[in-house]
Amino acid sequence: MLFRRFRQGRRSPWIHSSQLLHWLEDSSQGFLVLDRSNRLQHLNGRARRLLAIAKDAEVTNRYLLEVVRCHQLEAAVREARSSGGRQRVLWTNSTVSPSPLNPEPIRSEPLEAVALAGEDGWVAVFVQSRQSLQAQQQLQERWISDVAHELRTPLTALSLVTESLAINPSTKQAVQVERLQRELTRLQQLVSDLLELSRLETAAAQPNTAGMDLVEIRDLVSQAWQSLAPLAERRNVELVIESSGPHPVRGDRSRLHRALLNLLDNALRYSPDDTTIAIHLAREGRWQRVEIRDSGAGFSGEDMQHMFDRFYRGDPSRSRVQRVGSGLGLAIVQQIAHAHGGHIRARNHKGGGAEVQLSLPSTQP
Repeated sequence: MLFRRFRQGRRSPWIHSSQLLHWLEDSSQGFLVLDRSNRLQHLNGRARRLLAIAKDAEVTNRYLLEVVRCHQLEAAVREARSSGGRQRVLWTNSTVSPSPLNPEPIRSEPLEAVALAGEDGWVAVFVQSRQSLQAQQQLQERWISDVAHELRTPLTALSLVTESLAINPSTKQAVQVERLQRELTRLQQLVSDLLELSRLETAAAQPNTAGMDLVEIRDLVSQAWQSLAPLAERRNVELVIESSGPHPVRGDRSRLHRALLNLLDNALRYSPDDTTIAIHLAREGRWQRVEIRDSGAGFSGEDMQHMFDRFYRGDPSRSRVQRVGSGLGLAIVQQIAHAHGGHIRARNHKGGGAEVQLSLPSTQP
């Protein structure tokens, strides 16, 4: 049986697995069930239509990757199973002609899937089309981009005004001008982050690293840490890098540098003084893993749910510094990962502290 009977409430009747499967079969969302070996054990009609699987095609007990040619989906399922949580993935499902002699029009549909871990390694996957959602998202992204562009000009003008005010101010004015400059800098950074996030979301919808540079992850980590070194030295926080051999990936060097800088800055923000931030670089299968672990109090339950959401800030009482971010740093890291065909997840390390794992496709065979 795919489902055990469960009780909705103390006085509610028992619901049988056959009833659950009947409801799921008529659902407007696609639904798949995978066993611990990643073999399909059930999928409903909506999933067949979304994934372009013939109604009479026998797929039970076949591996997921045999049925759905999407490595991102398979990776999301494996990540959900290993983390015991949920993973979301976006991709475009394309159907090709079964015979080159009788070409048929290729159909592409943007899809979204959420993989949910169950007991004993089983995973449920919910699939839905992003066609209508994509149109709404594009409209929202265009609006954000337009507003951010419009804000740039007045913010630049205000910065010039404050620079002139900063010339020979009185003691009282100096404090006010300094505060104004600080707030303007924060707003300019926020506008810049919004524009970058909008560009990254477009790139993440169609990840393609074929024409990108070959970069070494360890070198990027060292370069990102150099930017934070003065802040770390003040608090006597050290960086320890553990790696073996090279860790090459294909990607946009500046964006990957930005992702690592944001992750290290976040780790430094929540690390106590006189502690260590540990980075472990490793290759696991087709992935290059970057694990960043701090020595802080770890993530709260709310952090785990919302940390990659836009404008979310963690509990300020956990932060060891007074710097206030825009709340977009980790959202940008997530989009950079997706734009490179990778993913990111977070957890509390069993030895203490918070750990974030960035996974990028490896270039090594």
